[in-house]
Amino acid sequence: MASSSTPPPPAEAIDARNWAELPRDVTAMILKKVGVMDLLQSAQKVCMAWRSVSKDPDMWRSIHMSGYFGEDRWNEMGYDVEKMATHAIDRSCGQLVEFSIKGFGSDELLDYIGERASQLRRLQIIYPWSISDDGLSETAKKLPLLEELHIYSGLLSKEALLNVGHCCPHLKSLKFNSRGSRAPYVEYDDEALAIAETMPGLHHLQLLGNNLTDDGLKAILDGCPNLESLDLRHCFNVNLGGSLGERCSEQIKYLRQPYDSTDDCEFDMTFYNGYDDDHSLDDDYPSGFSEIDLRSDVVDEYFEWSGGSDVYEPDYKPFMGGDDD
Repeated sequence: MASSSTPPPPAEAIDARNWAELPRDVTAMILKKVGVMDLLQSAQKVCMAWRSVSKDPDMWRSIHMSGYFGEDRWNEMGYDVEKMATHAIDRSCGQLVEFSIKGFGSDELLDYIGERASQLRRLQIIYPWSISDDGLSETAKKLPLLEELHIYSGLLSKEALLNVGHCCPHLKSLKFNSRGSRAPYVEYDDEALAIAETMPGLHHLQLLGNNLTDDGLKAILDGCPNLESLDLRHCFNVNLGGSLGERCSEQIKYLRQPYDSTDDCEFDMTFYNGYDDDHSLDDDYPSGFSEIDLRSDVVDEYFEWSGGSDVYEPDYKPFMGGDDD
């Protein structure tokens, strides 16, 4: 007797999928994981359905971009990364709430953000060597709702902090971090005093590699009464013994001390010492005593960029600008 069961479909039919027919919310979830560079260069061109999703302002509420593809600079590969960043900002249609850039940026780009993203809540700038105090100060005037500002290395100083504090009354989280380098012994409380004077609403503060002293720390504790977490790793001018240490324990819920490990840091804390490329402060000074000062105003000629990128295909045609609408 012949079987009445339906034979299984051929293997090629099982594997065939029409990605354009995915539900819109599933497509959006996938494309958000692709990354800004790949989305602008390639993914949006796959089909009309993907292009429609890629132009939805909700796709661009959070933008993360890196100026590097692995160890190579996108600009040196023919890409205008800053132009692409402005295009991504335009796609948000004023709904941008989070913006993060690494290894590129300028005062002009910050001004572009300020003009078109007044709803911004979180700004992260990693290695902002081309961004000045004036540039960040002018942008801060246009971002009254900013709640988080995270800066990793660069040439920014107390002037930028003062202006950010005055212009962004809702600021709750500040990361103002530096990379380490060998330098003469320096004590510098100006940045700490600027924070204490203008940022009373802070709940979270990270000052990796800062030159503040006990006096600067006391000012922060006085001026920021709502502070819950404080990260002072590599702040070797601070002595948390005695009454100051007791006060920190009482006032701060989550405290990272100067000689705590930096292994879990979000960016590279390796410093250039003239010997090798993978030398950390803890290697030379396991006991926690050091004559090395981590200066925020010293620019090292050595950089070790971490891996990771917004894209995974390097062979796209360079983005030359223009409106693709």
